[in-house]
Amino acid sequence: MSEDQLPIWNAQLKGIPPQEIIAWAIQHGMKPVVTTNFRPYEVAILHAVTDVDANIPVVWCDTGYNTPQTYKHAEELIARLGLNIKLYVPKQTASHRDSVMGIPDINDPQHKQFTEQVKLEPFKRAMDEHQPDVWFTNLRQGQTTHRDSLDILSLGSNGILKVSPFFYWTDTQLDVYLAEHNLPNEHKYFDPTKVLENRECGLHT
Repeated sequence: MSEDQLPIWNAQLKGIPPQEIIAWAIQHGMKPVVTTNFRPYEVAILHAVTDVDANIPVVWCDTGYNTPQTYKHAEELIARLGLNIKLYVPKQTASHRDSVMGIPDINDPQHKQFTEQVKLEPFKRAMDEHQPDVWFTNLRQGQTTHRDSLDILSLGSNGILKVSPFFYWTDTQLDVYLAEHNLPNEHKYFDPTKVLENRECGLHT
């Protein structure tokens, strides 16, 4: 799919139910994946994708710094939705890193190295192994300035078609979706690479 086609497709897909967007995208690719970090509302994209195809690889790059609540939430969703989890973790343990670096402040020059170690390298390793052509994400309008510039469909710097079926959904709409499908949510989440909610970590830029 060329970048010139994206505005046309985005206009046609806006307002379409997420499962229909997902089914459409699967028809336009050969090797789809969905990525997750089990943050709040991630259950929506996981439910919608697996509702269409339960065998899609679910790439989880676990930084090693999730809260106990997030890990319990992840285990619940893996079992309940039958997720085809592909787990990727940093090459260095969190305990080792804490001893020599800790979690640097976002203004500390070491924070870039920290982000590379706990998130970007595992993510690149996952993408290199799976070689996806379609990447389902739960990006939504209003999350960050950069994400506001995207749409339901966007092309990553690596040429992968990124599909965000819930891009125009609000928290209130997602709450309704979760209630309708009796899905759990978890808000005690922490991303050490972002710290601030409206800050990008580098995966989607």
